[in-house]
Amino acid sequence: MPAAAKLIPIVKIPDPILRQIAQPVDEITDGVRQLLDDMAATMYDAPGIGLAANQVGRLERVIVMDCAREGDAPELWKMINPEIIASSQETAKLEEGCLSIPGHNSEVIRPAEVQVRYLGIDGNIHEMQA
Repeated sequence: MPAAAKLIPIVKIPDPILRQIAQPVDEITDGVRQLLDDMAATMYDAPGIGLAANQVGRLERVIVMDCAREGDAPELWKMINPEIIASSQETAKLEEGCLSIPGHNSEVIRPAEVQVRYLGIDGNIHEMQA
């Protein structure tokens, strides 16, 4: 069972790990669960709405995110081996920031909707429309 979550230092640009490809997770261990718990604590503390393992110096394909609107209850997602399996032709432009590039925001154009498949910490495959 994972220990209490702890904060992890966030890697900043130009650290080369930020451009490396994270490796798929083969087994959901207590270490993976601990990493996700630590990443969530780090993301909330920063504060941010998403964090990938590369951003804390790890090359494991895991992310955490919480896109709940301000004032709403948190909606933490812990995703293992996430992949976009479909995206809309329609696009949306939003202002985004990155915890690894502090103080910088830019308008980014992305698909308006995506369908994502991932493993949950329960070991089951999940899909979400976002």
